[in-house]
Amino acid sequence: MSKDNKKKMPGLLSLSPIVVFLIVYLVSSLLAGDFYKVPVASAFLIASVYAIAISPGELSYKINVFSQSAGHWNIMLMVWIFMLAGAFAGSAKEIGSVEATVNFTLSIVPAKALLAGLFLTACFVSLSIGTSVGTIVALVPLANGIAAETGLSQAMMAALIVGGSFFGDNLSFISDTTIAATRAVGCAMKDKFRANLMLVLPAVLVVTGIYVYKGLSISAASDTTPVEWLKLIPYVSIIVLALFGLDVTLVLVIGVLLNALVGFGTGSFDWLGFLGAMGGGIAGMGDLIIVTLLAGGMLGIIRDNGGLDYIIKGISRHVKGRRGAELGIGVLTGMANFCTANNTIAIITVGSIVNDISERFRIPKRRAASLMDIFSCFVQGIIPYGAQLLMAAGLTGLATTEIIPYLYYPFAAGICVVLSILIPRRSKE
Repeated sequence: MSKDNKKKMPGLLSLSPIVVFLIVYLVSSLLAGDFYKVPVASAFLIASVYAIAISPGELSYKINVFSQSAGHWNIMLMVWIFMLAGAFAGSAKEIGSVEATVNFTLSIVPAKALLAGLFLTACFVSLSIGTSVGTIVALVPLANGIAAETGLSQAMMAALIVGGSFFGDNLSFISDTTIAATRAVGCAMKDKFRANLMLVLPAVLVVTGIYVYKGLSISAASDTTPVEWLKLIPYVSIIVLALFGLDVTLVLVIGVLLNALVGFGTGSFDWLGFLGAMGGGIAGMGDLIIVTLLAGGMLGIIRDNGGLDYIIKGISRHVKGRRGAELGIGVLTGMANFCTANNTIAIITVGSIVNDISERFRIPKRRAASLMDIFSCFVQGIIPYGAQLLMAAGLTGLATTEIIPYLYYPFAAGICVVLSILIPRRSKE
């Protein structure tokens, strides 16, 4: 059976698998009083089976749609990154690279500036490399190690990096979301950058202020541990290589090789020990990989059933006036992101419609592109099944729902962009 021959499915029913997932995971966790008792993979499996069961058509066709969506190149790229990140993290831990980097950081950064400094570092790194996932891979292990050494909240430290990573993902000239947003509406990147920066700058300042305030209560560490310079090489190298713009997969491969060289040189492990460290790190990413595949497959079923088209048509039909049009762009992009769990794909999906809306209601192209980008990053930053939160959870051993309450920057950016729409502007954009 082809997609063209499928029976049409009611729009709300096509979106119901997401509701099933939220009920199974969130409600069950709240009733149990512990988010660790309900594995995310189990909730996605139930929702995926439900999605296939309610979809019209032959079972073989539905399984094929699910499998092709789970095996999409973008999903498989994330699986590659997860495995390489696990291999790097496992081997880096075995040789003591993360601990050495943490000790070095604590020795040079004033304790009271630690939180604000790490947040701004994440902002800078993500702006330089244009990818939130790459920033998280590079900095979350460091933040997690600092949390272990200082007694700070692991969830807050992870969220601090995740939040900063979305700053650059939203603004960088080489970010795929920026490229997609500017191409969709036909505006120059520099114009979008300026308009976008004015929208999120208040959020950055407010969040930095929050971290400065929180940092005042941190006592200076009396750590006299000597810095092991050789063990700094692998971890510092992946940050430097990322800043030079290398692809995150290549950065992680080089990082694993450096771990091997340092490990063999210092006697931290032999060949079998190296393989075991990598294998342990990859195994630790197993749940994360399964969740990614299940989410990709389930969301593919929703798209195939017309759930995303239903949202797009419903919102675009009710847009009235410029303010309503801007809110419509935000809701449209956010809902598309909610259903795809990928901010770039969400922008590509709604880009042509947003372009039509911007022309109809005379919304400057730079603002339309900025609205799409910010709303997509806001939603991507707070959904528990987004790649960024899953990666942070995998690297820290936390549940994604533990990190979400500390995501100050995505929430602040979302509030700022909504206020920019609701508050009347005297001058043109």
